[in-house]
Amino acid sequence: MNEKLDDTQLIRSIMDKDAASLEQLYDRYERPIYAFAYRIVKDTMMAEEVVQELFMRIWNHAERYEDTHGKLTTWMFAITRNIAIDILRKKHTRTASQLAEPDQILQMADTGRGTEEQAELHLMGLEIAAAMEHLNADQKQVIDLIYFEGYTQQEVSDNQSIPLGTVKSRVRLAMKQLKERLSGHRRRENAHE
Repeated sequence: MNEKLDDTQLIRSIMDKDAASLEQLYDRYERPIYAFAYRIVKDTMMAEEVVQELFMRIWNHAERYEDTHGKLTTWMFAITRNIAIDILRKKHTRTASQLAEPDQILQMADTGRGTEEQAELHLMGLEIAAAMEHLNADQKQVIDLIYFEGYTQQEVSDNQSIPLGTVKSRVRLAMKQLKERLSGHRRRENAHE
């Protein structure tokens, strides 16, 4: 699909599960959506999460858009705002429940990470992200929802309308692939030392 479709044509094609149309919509609006999300969440990782969640929702629920209610971009920005607020609420709830009393903080040992450890953790994160690129879309989705967004397998099953056994299989296969890729990377790295 090389032709440039207008937004209404794109969303209609997405309703028919045309992946190229979703890709075109993503290319067209990813940057302004990201900028808008970032203004709300003020964190690059969370803003990227908002963008990914938006386009996943568009793919899964494009039929919810009604052009009689306004432009596609208005609908997209409204959903983006809702996702961003939900993510902030989830983060706030987790943070608030993890707060310690001031006197407890004084009794805790300083376990701050040094520069070397932070660099190692950053590299490990990059390795994991690279390994995740080799998973199929279904596996990426469940791993992202469970390990990065904090959903349980049952919640993923319910929210995404995927049988629980399928969710468990995808997680198991994805984790096996990630383990193989990461251990292979470590072996190659150790061979070079």
